[in-house]
Amino acid sequence: MAHIVDQVNGFVRKVPTWPVYILCVLPVPWLLYLAQTGGLGVEPIRALEHELGQIALQLLIAGLTITPLRRYAGLNLLKFRRCLGLMAFLYVSLHLLVWLVLDIGILSQIWADIIKRPYITIGMAGFLCLIPLAVTSNSYSIRKLGPKWRSLHKLTYLAVILGGVHFIWLVKGFQPEPLLYMAVILGLLALRLPKRRKRQPI
Repeated sequence: MAHIVDQVNGFVRKVPTWPVYILCVLPVPWLLYLAQTGGLGVEPIRALEHELGQIALQLLIAGLTITPLRRYAGLNLLKFRRCLGLMAFLYVSLHLLVWLVLDIGILSQIWADIIKRPYITIGMAGFLCLIPLAVTSNSYSIRKLGPKWRSLHKLTYLAVILGGVHFIWLVKGFQPEPLLYMAVILGLLALRLPKRRKRQPI
């Protein structure tokens, strides 16, 4: 098993990150095409908004899997974490842009919805958490901030939890899908907790 893991890690080291960026972006033109051709149903704007937000949450969850995979399976995918984080921010931004421009479009209504609708308030808070992470996702910021960079990027945990809560509150009635997303998020965060040291015999 260890030999297989070493082979996989060796392969991963040779894979550049740019194909991952391209793969992550590919759904955007496809979703826009579906929205224009009726492939997203009778409410294409709402459907487009939902799909972009869901992909953003999936990318955030994918980023959360990297540390547990390294800790428990020995797979080192750290080189892709920045890519997943930036692509998640892109999709959250597009999700927000569709809501602002195509769904609402009236500035006064936007602020009213943010204040009065809890699921929008939660979603906006999650977006605000991601902004400093996206801005500092570069080598210069890592060198400049030093140990503070790692502490700052723990905002990812808060952002993904807020995203999960936003999804749960967004849907109407009992829907198992957002609850499943939240269960996966909490499970992955639990796997990141430091291991308890075993007590040494006296």
